[in-house]
Amino acid sequence: MTSKLTRRTWLQGVPAGAAAGFFVSTSAPRAADSPNERLRIAGVGATGRAGADIAGVASQDIVAIADVDKQLLEKGAARFPGARKYADFREMLDREADRIDAVVVGTPDHTHAPASAMALRLKKHVYCEKPLTHTVYEARVLAELAREHKLVTQMGTQIHAGDNYRRVVELIRDGAIGAVREAHVWASAVYTDGKFTTTTAAPAHLDWDLWLGPSVKRPYSEGVHPFHWRRFWDYGTGTLGDFGCHYMDLAHWALDLMHPVRVSASGPPVDAVSTPRYCQATYDYPARGEHPPLRLSWYDSGKQPPQLAELLKDDPRDQNGKALGTGGGQLFVGDKGMLLANYGQRCLLPKQRFADYKPPEPSIPKSIGHHNEWLHAIKNGGGTTCNFGYSGALTEAVLLGTVAYRSGQTLEWDARRLKVTNSEQAQTLIHKEYRKGWTL
Repeated sequence: MTSKLTRRTWLQGVPAGAAAGFFVSTSAPRAADSPNERLRIAGVGATGRAGADIAGVASQDIVAIADVDKQLLEKGAARFPGARKYADFREMLDREADRIDAVVVGTPDHTHAPASAMALRLKKHVYCEKPLTHTVYEARVLAELAREHKLVTQMGTQIHAGDNYRRVVELIRDGAIGAVREAHVWASAVYTDGKFTTTTAAPAHLDWDLWLGPSVKRPYSEGVHPFHWRRFWDYGTGTLGDFGCHYMDLAHWALDLMHPVRVSASGPPVDAVSTPRYCQATYDYPARGEHPPLRLSWYDSGKQPPQLAELLKDDPRDQNGKALGTGGGQLFVGDKGMLLANYGQRCLLPKQRFADYKPPEPSIPKSIGHHNEWLHAIKNGGGTTCNFGYSGALTEAVLLGTVAYRSGQTLEWDARRLKVTNSEQAQTLIHKEYRKGWTL
């Protein structure tokens, strides 16, 4: 029950809905018999983000956990003595298919899609960490599989459940700053200087070949596992890939964004191995309903919007009078004013213009918790706020910025066909070859 990817598939572009044809469902996914029944969940990954996500669903039965690192597997599984332990998630999902209802995926980015796709084809509900996938093509495949099999999915952009994001969305939709044609998003984290080494053997507790997954086979490289893989194109996508799904999420939500039509990016010279010490990207989105066309600008690794320094002189403070920080955030520019925000704060600018402004009554309910949204939807029906339809499109947009940077091209993007219409070179980066033994 696996799809066969060919190089031609992504070089030529994919017709809309094509990914949904990879597998034909013959039965509905198992659902809990009642909202009070505990779900049986398997975890792909045992510690770090995976461990946090498993903890987020620990009210249910954790019946199996897979991790390529024996030490991390033992550490993560210690809380769940009844869980069966595996090194290879493929073996776990195959052997446990009849026992599990849902799967949590928290591995490095390059194995998000293989694990999630296998679970979806087995008709298991899936929670997967951000970015949803390592390539644009993978994101579309997961979204189509989830839709085709009517499964409950959620991407791990936990801040989406925060109250502040909801209130920002309400302000934008209330027209507080008018029509928004310009948005700026930035993050301060830096992931760079990735360098492969070949002089050290893998530790006995780590199955390096399994860790590589679908990526190119390489000798063990010291320092990549368990965290600095984000610095390597083979496994991560740098700061943009890591934080874009968190910070661009707010703009996508508030402004009903889906697919950009044009993407460009700049930064230091491209390195074949390492993600850059900074990246700036520009996304052009078409008009959407009442929303005019929008240009979204991304900055990372300490870069910020040029107008931010001047705005900070006005001492912007949030709804509780706290000075708004500059580590990462969003700036919405409307024809009636601006809105400055980050994870937990928001401020309308210029302050004097909004001195008497009364925000709308809250209309978006408080979240029951990002993980609980997923569990509740599985048990009771309904959807989630970061399902793979929404988060897949968000991930596609984020990763197109990395494609533009690596190719050095301004991308003319046809989202329906998953096609860069003006650059064959850039099209080759929409997906990648999988190593033998690994499938999407």
